[in-house]
Amino acid sequence: MELRKMRERADMTAREAGELLGTGPIQISHIEAGRIGVSEERLRRLAENYHCDDSELIETLVDMATERGRGWWEDYRGALATPALDIAALEWHARSLSTLQVVYVPGLLQAEPYTRALLTYARSSFSADHLEALVDFRMQRRAVLHREDPPEYTATIHEAALRMRVGDRVVAGEQLRYILERSELPGVTVRVIPFSADGFAGMGDSMLYATGPVPRLDTVQVDQAHGSAFLDGESQLDHYRKRLVIAERAALSPEGSRDFIRRIELDL
Repeated sequence: MELRKMRERADMTAREAGELLGTGPIQISHIEAGRIGVSEERLRRLAENYHCDDSELIETLVDMATERGRGWWEDYRGALATPALDIAALEWHARSLSTLQVVYVPGLLQAEPYTRALLTYARSSFSADHLEALVDFRMQRRAVLHREDPPEYTATIHEAALRMRVGDRVVAGEQLRYILERSELPGVTVRVIPFSADGFAGMGDSMLYATGPVPRLDTVQVDQAHGSAFLDGESQLDHYRKRLVIAERAALSPEGSRDFIRRIELDL
């Protein structure tokens, strides 16, 4: 995606870019769509011919290109849809993560029984093996919060998501306790928007804002009816940053949120 944006800024066609590499527009299209990788030498040649002088961005892209195929999520390539793998890669490379969820517990804070109940309902037509792969994959994603250099993670969750019984009472209780445990991790902040909050009308909001290794790589992931969308236009990023600010203003403090979650657990 970044190479495509560089090419477009340079006002070059895919055919012209392909000629720089001694190939054609189809291979450039495959590279820009992420269907095939790109070597360090080719990436640097393209960036030079696209007149990109942002050395920090280029070095970051080189690191990401040479790491292609090594992430833990690559074990699931071919078994799960590409957007799911893209979310895992986005989370892994981010410097910080901010999520807003109104009706679901965020993926990185989901306990295994909650995930299983959620996916069993949502993907009832899937085979047992595929369901197990989906559950295992989501559990693996949580490892990003436990590595030596985890990204700062802020989860703003509406009370509706915490009270929704995706499974039964036992599953709901375990999920609430899991959120409380994760909220104690270094760099993890959990904040709850109660039903009583004034001025919050973002019932349809659901997003993950990933701050990239460099500012140009900031990305927003939003859920859609048929998968995920990844947005990186500056106007789009600004829109979702403002959404997060509004949500955080409506949310309780981290300590107040923990107390609130404990009260919901007592109501089960």
